[in-house]
Amino acid sequence: MNIDNVKLFKCLGDKSRLSILSNLINEPMYVELLAERLNLTPSTVSFHLKKMEEVGLVHSKKEQYYMIYEIDEQLLNMSLSDFIHQENSEEKMQREREEKYRSKVISSFFQYGKLKSIPVQRKKARIVYEEILKAFEPNRKYTEREVNIIIADYHDDFCTIRRDMISENLLEREGNIYWVKDNNSNDKNPLQYYLL
Repeated sequence: MNIDNVKLFKCLGDKSRLSILSNLINEPMYVELLAERLNLTPSTVSFHLKKMEEVGLVHSKKEQYYMIYEIDEQLLNMSLSDFIHQENSEEKMQREREEKYRSKVISSFFQYGKLKSIPVQRKKARIVYEEILKAFEPNRKYTEREVNIIIADYHDDFCTIRRDMISENLLEREGNIYWVKDNNSNDKNPLQYYLL
Protein backbone atom coordinates (compact mmCIF):
# COMPACT_ATOMS: atom_id res chain seq x y z
CA MET A 1 0.00 0.00 0.00
CA ASN A 2 1.51 3.29 -1.14
CA ILE A 3 0.55 6.00 1.38
CA ASP A 4 1.88 9.51 1.89
CA ASN A 5 2.16 9.38 5.68
CA VAL A 6 2.60 13.15 6.10
CA LYS A 7 -0.57 13.93 4.10
CA LEU A 8 -2.46 11.19 5.91
CA PHE A 9 -1.66 12.51 9.39
CA LYS A 10 -2.33 16.10 8.31
CA CYS A 11 -5.71 14.98 7.03
CA LEU A 12 -6.50 13.41 10.41
CA GLY A 13 -5.72 16.66 12.22
CA ASP A 14 -9.28 17.93 11.85
CA LYS A 15 -12.12 17.38 14.33
CA SER A 16 -14.84 17.15 11.67
CA ARG A 17 -12.93 14.50 9.73
CA LEU A 18 -12.43 12.45 12.89
CA SER A 19 -16.19 12.69 13.52
CA ILE A 20 -16.88 11.54 9.97
CA LEU A 21 -14.52 8.58 10.42
CA SER A 22 -16.16 7.74 13.74
CA ASN A 23 -19.53 7.47 11.97
CA LEU A 24 -18.17 5.54 8.99
CA ILE A 25 -16.59 2.93 11.28
CA ASN A 26 -20.11 1.69 12.10
CA GLU A 27 -21.41 1.55 8.52
CA PRO A 28 -20.95 3.08 5.04
CA MET A 29 -22.97 6.27 4.57
CA TYR A 30 -23.88 8.90 2.02
CA VAL A 31 -23.13 12.62 2.34
CA GLU A 32 -26.59 13.82 3.35
CA LEU A 33 -26.89 11.29 6.17
CA LEU A 34 -23.46 12.22 7.54
CA ALA A 35 -24.34 15.93 7.29
CA GLU A 36 -27.55 15.35 9.25
CA ARG A 37 -25.81 13.33 11.98
CA LEU A 38 -22.94 15.77 12.40
CA ASN A 39 -24.99 18.94 12.00
CA LEU A 40 -22.84 20.06 9.07
CA THR A 41 -23.79 21.21 5.58
CA PRO A 42 -23.57 18.57 2.82
CA SER A 43 -20.99 20.70 1.00
CA THR A 44 -18.75 20.75 4.11
CA VAL A 45 -19.03 16.97 4.49
CA SER A 46 -18.28 16.51 0.76
CA PHE A 47 -15.19 18.68 1.10
CA HIS A 48 -13.84 16.64 4.02
CA LEU A 49 -14.67 13.32 2.33
CA LYS A 50 -12.82 14.40 -0.80
CA LYS A 51 -9.70 15.19 1.26
CA MET A 52 -9.99 11.88 3.07
CA GLU A 53 -10.42 10.02 -0.22
CA GLU A 54 -7.28 11.66 -1.62
CA VAL A 55 -5.13 10.12 1.13
CA GLY A 56 -6.91 6.75 0.99
CA LEU A 57 -8.85 6.93 4.27
CA VAL A 58 -12.21 6.38 2.57
CA HIS A 59 -13.53 5.01 -0.72
CA SER A 60 -16.72 5.87 -2.56
CA LYS A 61 -19.07 3.83 -4.70
CA LYS A 62 -22.34 4.74 -6.42
CA GLU A 63 -25.51 3.05 -5.25
CA GLN A 64 -28.65 4.16 -7.12
CA TYR A 65 -28.73 7.96 -6.72
CA TYR A 66 -26.19 8.24 -3.92
CA MET A 67 -22.41 8.16 -3.50
CA ILE A 68 -21.77 5.86 -0.54
CA TYR A 69 -18.56 6.36 1.46
CA GLU A 70 -16.83 3.66 3.46
CA ILE A 71 -13.61 3.42 5.45
CA ASP A 72 -10.55 1.66 4.07
CA GLU A 73 -10.43 -1.16 6.61
CA GLN A 74 -6.88 -2.16 5.67
CA LEU A 75 -5.58 1.35 6.35
CA LEU A 76 -7.60 1.71 9.54
CA ASN A 77 -6.16 -1.53 10.93
CA MET A 78 -2.55 -0.43 10.41
CA SER A 79 -0.58 0.31 13.57
CA LEU A 80 1.77 3.25 14.07
CA SER A 81 4.73 0.88 13.70
CA ASP A 82 3.36 -0.16 10.27
CA PHE A 83 3.51 3.47 9.13
CA ILE A 84 7.06 3.88 10.48
CA HIS A 85 8.18 0.66 8.77
CA GLN A 86 6.67 1.85 5.49
CA GLU A 87 8.54 5.17 5.78
CA ASN A 88 11.81 3.29 6.35
CA SER A 89 11.09 1.15 3.28
CA GLU A 90 10.61 4.29 1.19
CA GLU A 91 13.92 5.69 2.45
CA LYS A 92 15.61 2.42 1.52
CA MET A 93 14.10 2.60 -1.99
CA GLN A 94 15.33 6.18 -2.31
CA ARG A 95 18.88 5.11 -1.35
CA GLU A 96 18.71 2.28 -3.88
CA ARG A 97 17.61 4.72 -6.62
CA GLU A 98 20.47 7.07 -5.70
CA GLU A 99 22.99 4.21 -5.76
CA LYS A 100 21.67 3.05 -9.13
CA TYR A 101 22.06 6.57 -10.51
CA ARG A 102 25.59 6.73 -9.13
CA SER A 103 26.54 3.42 -10.75
CA LYS A 104 25.10 4.56 -14.07
CA VAL A 105 27.18 7.77 -14.01
CA ILE A 106 30.37 5.88 -13.11
CA SER A 107 29.89 3.31 -15.87
CA SER A 108 29.17 6.11 -18.39
CA PHE A 109 32.26 8.20 -17.60
CA PHE A 110 34.85 5.56 -16.68
CA GLN A 111 36.35 2.99 -19.01
CA TYR A 112 38.98 0.50 -17.83
CA GLY A 113 39.53 2.65 -14.73
CA LYS A 114 40.16 5.82 -16.76
CA LEU A 115 37.95 8.88 -16.87
CA LYS A 116 36.77 9.38 -20.47
CA SER A 117 35.75 13.01 -19.92
CA ILE A 118 34.98 15.43 -17.11
CA PRO A 119 31.18 15.74 -16.74
CA VAL A 120 29.77 19.16 -17.46
CA GLN A 121 26.81 18.64 -15.12
CA ARG A 122 27.81 19.37 -11.54
CA LYS A 123 26.00 16.47 -9.86
CA LYS A 124 27.63 14.00 -12.26
CA ALA A 125 31.04 15.61 -11.78
CA ARG A 126 30.58 15.28 -8.03
CA ILE A 127 30.03 11.52 -8.39
CA VAL A 128 33.11 11.20 -10.60
CA TYR A 129 35.26 13.14 -8.11
CA GLU A 130 34.00 11.02 -5.22
CA GLU A 131 35.08 7.95 -7.18
CA ILE A 132 38.57 9.42 -7.74
CA LEU A 133 38.71 10.35 -4.05
CA LYS A 134 38.75 6.63 -3.19
CA ALA A 135 42.39 6.58 -4.38
CA PHE A 136 43.33 8.94 -1.53
CA GLU A 137 44.02 7.72 1.99
CA PRO A 138 42.17 9.45 4.82
CA ASN A 139 44.28 11.17 7.50
CA ARG A 140 47.24 11.45 5.15
CA LYS A 141 48.84 14.66 3.87
CA TYR A 142 49.78 14.90 0.18
CA THR A 143 51.97 17.33 -1.72
CA GLU A 144 50.50 18.94 -4.82
CA ARG A 145 52.74 16.74 -6.98
CA GLU A 146 51.43 13.59 -5.28
CA VAL A 147 47.84 14.75 -5.79
CA ASN A 148 48.55 15.42 -9.47
CA ILE A 149 50.06 11.96 -9.95
CA ILE A 150 47.03 10.24 -8.37
CA ILE A 151 44.54 12.22 -10.46
CA ALA A 152 46.62 11.79 -13.64
CA ASP A 153 46.05 8.04 -13.33
CA TYR A 154 42.40 8.82 -14.14
CA HIS A 155 42.62 11.84 -16.48
CA ASP A 156 45.27 14.10 -18.02
CA ASP A 157 43.59 17.33 -16.89
CA PHE A 158 44.61 16.90 -13.25
CA CYS A 159 44.69 20.66 -12.63
CA THR A 160 40.95 21.10 -13.35
CA ILE A 161 39.99 18.01 -11.37
CA ARG A 162 42.19 18.99 -8.40
CA ARG A 163 40.69 22.49 -8.36
CA ASP A 164 37.13 21.13 -8.65
CA MET A 165 37.69 18.60 -5.86
CA ILE A 166 38.70 21.47 -3.58
CA SER A 167 35.67 23.57 -4.59
CA GLU A 168 33.43 20.54 -3.97
CA ASN A 169 34.90 20.25 -0.45
CA LEU A 170 36.30 16.79 -1.15
CA LEU A 171 39.91 17.88 -0.70
CA GLU A 172 41.30 20.42 1.76
CA ARG A 173 44.34 22.53 0.94
CA GLU A 174 46.75 24.57 2.98
CA GLY A 175 49.67 25.97 1.05
CA ASN A 176 51.09 23.12 -0.99
CA ILE A 177 49.63 20.38 1.24
CA TYR A 178 46.39 18.52 0.51
CA TRP A 179 44.27 16.01 2.43
CA VAL A 180 40.86 14.36 2.21
CA LYS A 181 38.20 16.49 3.87
CA ASP A 182 36.55 14.81 6.85
CA ASN A 183 32.83 14.95 6.10
CA ASN A 184 31.78 12.83 9.08
CA SER A 185 30.56 15.92 10.89
CA ASN A 186 28.23 16.70 8.00
CA ASP A 187 24.86 14.98 8.46
CA LYS A 188 23.88 15.38 4.83
CA ASN A 189 24.23 12.26 2.73
CA PRO A 190 26.62 12.94 -0.20
CA LEU A 191 24.15 11.17 -2.49
CA GLN A 192 21.44 13.62 -1.47
CA TYR A 193 23.88 16.48 -2.08
CA TYR A 194 24.43 15.79 -5.75
CA LEU A 195 20.83 14.79 -6.42
CA LEU A 196 19.50 18.16 -5.27
